[in-house]
This record gives sequence, C-alpha cells and structure tokens, in this order.
Amino acid sequence: MLPQLPALPIPPSWFPGHMMKFTRMLPLLLKKTNVVLEIRDSRLPLTSINRTLEGALRKWRLERGWDPNNPLKRIVAVDACEHIVVLNKRDLVPEWGMGPFRKAMESKFPHQRMLSASLHRPRDIRDLNEALVNIAKEYPHAMELNVLVIGMPNVGKSTLLNALRNMGIKGRTPKAFKTSSNPGMTQALSTRLKLSLDPLVYAYDSPGIMLPYLGRGPEGAERGVKLALNAGIKEGLYDIEALAAYLLYRLNVIDPLNPAYMTLLPANASPTTDLNQFLDILARRMGMLQRGGDPDLSRAAVYFVKWWREDGALLSASKGLSPFENNSQQHTTISIPRSNTQTWGFDFQWSVDPVNTATSGLVPQDPSVLVQKKMEQCIEDFIVESDREDAEENNLSPTQVKKKAVFEEKERRKMRYAARQQR
Repeated sequence: MLPQLPALPIPPSWFPGHMMKFTRMLPLLLKKTNVVLEIRDSRLPLTSINRTLEGALRKWRLERGWDPNNPLKRIVAVDACEHIVVLNKRDLVPEWGMGPFRKAMESKFPHQRMLSASLHRPRDIRDLNEALVNIAKEYPHAMELNVLVIGMPNVGKSTLLNALRNMGIKGRTPKAFKTSSNPGMTQALSTRLKLSLDPLVYAYDSPGIMLPYLGRGPEGAERGVKLALNAGIKEGLYDIEALAAYLLYRLNVIDPLNPAYMTLLPANASPTTDLNQFLDILARRMGMLQRGGDPDLSRAAVYFVKWWREDGALLSASKGLSPFENNSQQHTTISIPRSNTQTWGFDFQWSVDPVNTATSGLVPQDPSVLVQKKMEQCIEDFIVESDREDAEENNLSPTQVKKKAVFEEKERRKMRYAARQQR
C-alpha cells in the first residue's frame, strides 16, 4: 500500500524582475543563437521543463527553416539551429532509468537531442563538447557557433558551462562564472564565453527562469514542493517541515522496505510514514534537543532536507535497483519486483502487476523496453495535464487572470471604437 501524500501548501509565486526581463528578451536573443542548450534536473526531468519558453523556441525553429509538419525535416538550412536538452546531475538518479528515459523522450519529442551529464563523469562533459563542435563543423562557412544556455534556477547551468570551457580550451582556464547552491545567482545575460577555438564556439549563460505561476490545486502544490526540495526556489518561501513531509513520503514511495533515510536513524529503527515520529527519532539520534530535553523537530527537519540536498539524493540513486532482474540468460522471464509501484526520480511513477506481467507472455526480451513504455505513458500524461492546465488557465495566477481580463476588455473597446469610426 502506498504511503499517503501529505497535505501540501499553496505554491508561492517567485518570478522577480530579472526573470521577466529575460523572458521578454528571449525572442531577440534567439535571432543570433545557433544552439539552445536547455538544462534540466535529472531528478525532475518533466517538472523542470519551462513551458513559458516553448513558444519562443517553436517560433525560432520555424524561422530557421524547420518544417512545421515534420519536426525532423528542415526545408532551409542556412545556419545551425539545434535544440539540445541536457539532463544534468545524472548521478542523482538510478542509472537503470537513463537509457529508457532518453528513448521515451525521443519518441515524444523527436526534434530535441537528448544528452545527460554529471560533473563527476568527465566523459559526459566531453560528449557534450564534441556535440557542439560537430554542429559547428557542419557549417564551415559560419564564422562562429553561438550557444544560448537556458533552464530553471539551480539546475547547474553556470557550473556546466565552466566545465565545458575547461574541457574545450587547452591549458589552465579560470572559472568564468560564479556558482552557488542557492537559486538566482545569475540575474543577467552573461558576456560571451569561448568554449572552443577551432571551430569557434561561444556560449551565453542566462538567468534561471521559474514558471511565473506554479499552478492551482494538488498538481501545482506538488510541483512547487518538488522544485523547492531540490533548491530550485528561493529559500524561505516554503515551510521547512512541509518539505520534510514530502521528502519522507517520496523516499517511502521510492523504496518502502529500506528507504534511504534509514542511514540517519538508529540501527533498531523501522521505516515510518509519520513525520513527527520520524523527526523525533532523528532529533534524538543527532542530539538536537531543546531545554528540558525535548527533541527539536524544526531543527531536525532542516537537517533532513539539507542531508537530502547534499548526500541523500546520491545515496538514494546508488541504492536504486532496477525494477526487474533477469532470471535466465535468455531474458525471457523477470523476477518479481520489490514493490508493485516503481519510480524513477521524482517525476516518474507507475504500477506493475508482477504476477500478470510474468505470466501474460508479454514480457519483452529486454526488460528496459517495458520501463520505456511506462515512461512514455508518464510523459503522455504530463503533456495532457499541461495542456489541460493551459486550457483552463490553471497556470495563471489570480493577478495574471485579472490583467488578462483588463487587456481583453481594452481590446474589445478598441474594436468597438474602430467600428463606430468606419460608419
């Protein structure tokens, strides 16, 4: 039985002026951009998609000659125009899901090139550098290749660019961009950063752009907590115990038998879904006591969330076993998974009936194909839900709704006035 999702707070709005400024600048910036490098968090590969930027990217592709009816066909190819999605921090999710996820995304978004990266894997940085250099070589007549790096706050844009510069420029190179574990360090478009000398490749770092409004209802509430828990939203906008409650819930879903937080508790402790009980045990275990000997639950909640951001995500990923294991060399059967609910990161969750799966005769030779199909369904559900929110304007704040109504009323008045003038 799945643990119950805790009550989540209404998501705050965090969209400071520098984010609005960059959003308005984006169409103009794209006119001198050859490659858009969109960085996403591997733990939140769907939640960290910024749909507010997709309209500008779609228009950019059409203006550069891509066929509106066939995303894989380019009618006019004067210069480079590529959209590369990089799943950063790949070491914070189980490796078994990376391949199926890439294939699932390619089936749903064929116009996007999908790569994964981790600063702890130099080969990933080298592959990304080679991808940019190869694009530049496809257009030898062009003097340079300009790359625009975009993404939500704290997905690792500046850190990744520093690593790419070190990989692409021989010799010792100074750190080009300041980095921080807190979101919002970069607040303006950077100067050009040289990533390669031959061919010439330059990159622009950009401010992290949050969604102007995270949405209404339980979907918007969970979206906000996911981003805040992974340090994507400004610290202090969320009650820390709300983040701890969701983290406890999510770790219990990922592995109900031996969740990653068990390393923080005494050896004789058992998994729990009760936040107060968990924080009580954790506070006593860490010696976090108030005057009189009572456990300091607030301090324990801060410690729990900090542990997740610094060590817990990596520990959870390293413990993440593949949901299926082959029982024979012919790969015709699969073992019963540890749980009927399988997860990957925070965005992917699906149900599996191990008995029916094993006896139905529908088991693929490669179990990762089944995982890919489940992921494709999760992505399709995400697309449908996002489209529904757009249609119902659930992604607009009450203030935005009022502004839209005022604008529409002004437009109607202009039309009525113009009609009277023509009579």
